[in-house]
Amino acid sequence: MVAGVQIQTKVAQKAQAEILTDGALAFLAALHRTFESTRQSLLVARDVAQRRFDSGVPLDFPPETAHIRAEPSWHCAPPAPGLEDRRVEITGPTDRKMVINALNSGAKTFMADFEDSSAPTFSNMINGQVNLRDAIKREIDFESGGKQYKLSENPAVLLVRPRGWHLDETRVTVDSTPISGSLFDFALYFYHNAHELVKRGSGPYFYLPKMEHYLEARLWNDVFLFSQSYIGIPHNTIRATVLIETLPAAFQMEEILFELRNHSAGLNCGRWDYIFSAIKKRRADRSAVLPDRKDVTMTVPFMDAYVRLLIQTCHRRKVAAMGGMSAQIPIKDDPKANEVAMEKVRADKYREVTSGHDGTWIAHPLINHIARKVFDENMLGPNQYHVRREDVRVAANDLLSANVPGKITEDGVRSDVSVALAYSAAWIGGNGCIPVNYLMEDAATAEIARVQLWQWVKYNARMDTGEPVTVEYVDRVIAEQAPGVKKIAPSVKDNDLKIATSYLKSQIRQQWPSEFLTSDLMPYLTMADGVEEKWQRSSL
Repeated sequence: MVAGVQIQTKVAQKAQAEILTDGALAFLAALHRTFESTRQSLLVARDVAQRRFDSGVPLDFPPETAHIRAEPSWHCAPPAPGLEDRRVEITGPTDRKMVINALNSGAKTFMADFEDSSAPTFSNMINGQVNLRDAIKREIDFESGGKQYKLSENPAVLLVRPRGWHLDETRVTVDSTPISGSLFDFALYFYHNAHELVKRGSGPYFYLPKMEHYLEARLWNDVFLFSQSYIGIPHNTIRATVLIETLPAAFQMEEILFELRNHSAGLNCGRWDYIFSAIKKRRADRSAVLPDRKDVTMTVPFMDAYVRLLIQTCHRRKVAAMGGMSAQIPIKDDPKANEVAMEKVRADKYREVTSGHDGTWIAHPLINHIARKVFDENMLGPNQYHVRREDVRVAANDLLSANVPGKITEDGVRSDVSVALAYSAAWIGGNGCIPVNYLMEDAATAEIARVQLWQWVKYNARMDTGEPVTVEYVDRVIAEQAPGVKKIAPSVKDNDLKIATSYLKSQIRQQWPSEFLTSDLMPYLTMADGVEEKWQRSSL
């Protein structure tokens, strides 16, 4: 073992032996000792910023970086091998079957996700690393239920999304302190695979989630520089696409690209987390109450402004402007309903490609042919960097517009309750991605449900019936919906559903909603992995 490093669980011992080698642990320890204090200071800065927003100071473009936004001459790095054409990206967790199916889906790239579509049990995290390593080496073939799973000759290009800066990896400590979940996921993948990826003509490519400030991007860039030197590959080999999925980050897109410019592969419209963040960051603003989730579409003013600014910013700096996720999944037993759902996918992808996006996200392999056809017909080259969108003028007020047509309905409340309960219970049970009513739900959509219910109760919002959304009303809906959760999420365990129910009831009673349900519920996963309470640390 490496001095100062302790693994607090015996879960997945075979995978641990393969992945948590002395060399990998030494690298983790070096990253932790070099960057942990900066990470903690940036998390404190998030809290300070939130208190400022709560006091009524509006979000705006940072004045201290106006020169970066105004300077037209700087550009990001050219596309790395395999990232020139990203017209369809499939995303999903890192279990072995999913990795093979996603890489074989026909999509250009696959974002293997340690974040919102993965519940971070230690088994999921560490076995996911084994699966990605085996996929890169073309050694991932296996049999399950009598069916053979084999990697195709030309699999999708692999990108990896680590957890966000706010999450700890509670099962591994360095100098008696839990390490960053971000650094854990990044470091193990990078350490074991970077050389092999480069040898195969690709590279270590990442998606970076949940950032709220350009200094958080600077921290990632410093990590990249340190890591490339540590294992001996050239600087700027790494490429990273940043998800713009928090409201503060929308005001700092130029700066985020600038910080990562030699490692940048562009930005992505993380639409569901962005809606979640818009509610959370403006929690003290009663004028920012949103209607049912289904009404907060990509064409409402504040979402449309965010998309247009992202495309203009990326193309000005010559990197990819990636579109967002279509949550629809095929409805196999109802052809008519399936065609309605798939038409929504076509319309969404058509909006993206004609707006200037260079690619889009899907959650299911069977959606690939729909998204691919739309982009093939409307994007003739590998990307649309030449679509400069110089017509776009987005002001701070556009990103903060509260003009969102729609209503709060009983169905909307019931839907939010069902999604929040089903997802939270599934997550506690180790499943981070579940289909609910033919939509693929992950942590981001569950977060929208949670904070919408809180927001409606907080501001005594009225439904279209005239009835207010009160604590008592939501309690009643929870009691009515909870028994049906196992019908829409059959794998959910009774005790996990009980925990999720108690959690949701507590959340609607808070002065302010918790930052992340994943931080709140993480102790349940940690305890299930056999980690003593003394090693758990509350997230900031």
